Amino acid sequence: MSRKRVLLADDHAMFHEGLANLLSPTYDIVGRVLDGRALVEAASELAPDLIVADISMPELNGIEAIRALKDAGVDAKVVLLTMHEDPEYAIEALSAGALGYVVKHSASSELLSALEEALSGRMYVTPRVAKEVFARLSGDQKAPQAVNREPTPRQREVLQFLAKGCSAKEIARLLGVSQRTVEHHKYNMMAQMGIKTTAELIQYAVKRGLLD
Repeated sequence: MSRKRVLLADDHAMFHEGLANLLSPTYDIVGRVLDGRALVEAASELAPDLIVADISMPELNGIEAIRALKDAGVDAKVVLLTMHEDPEYAIEALSAGALGYVVKHSASSELLSALEEALSGRMYVTPRVAKEVFARLSGDQKAPQAVNREPTPRQREVLQFLAKGCSAKEIARLLGVSQRTVEHHKYNMMAQMGIKTTAELIQYAVKRGLLD
């Protein structure tokens, strides 16, 4: 299987090195740019599968660049890697077409998870802001992801334990993942299904026959 191609966009050149070191074992880094306008030009020329971009960039910021990419016919999946933890930024980014929103000082595993989710056409939002973001998007008809999507196998596992009354901490221990990862799966399901509470999520899963 051919490796997916990634284009990096950040106005700090040193940050590119860290990203390249993190991603190169799995992905082909096809380009690095320092501003939003250069991102649009490079993406149009290089046709990457994935784009990892900062929000705060010269010329065009990351969100403006996403809109410009769409206008240019670039269909790469975009994950934003940013210092901003404000849910408003995340909501605007996802509404513009981003599939991932990761805070820079999060664990590197979050970015890798976000890229994997993006390649599958699913959203990933850093757990620091995910609860508020997904709660608001689930009630917004303009949310970028359609609701009522089938859960992934991992999401089904989380659902099973939630239905048994397990806490996020307990589920994390049982699945061998972080508590934040469990919370991300839960809030992602809630957004996908248009649900706002854990109780409603479990009720929905029972009605749909998603629990063993």
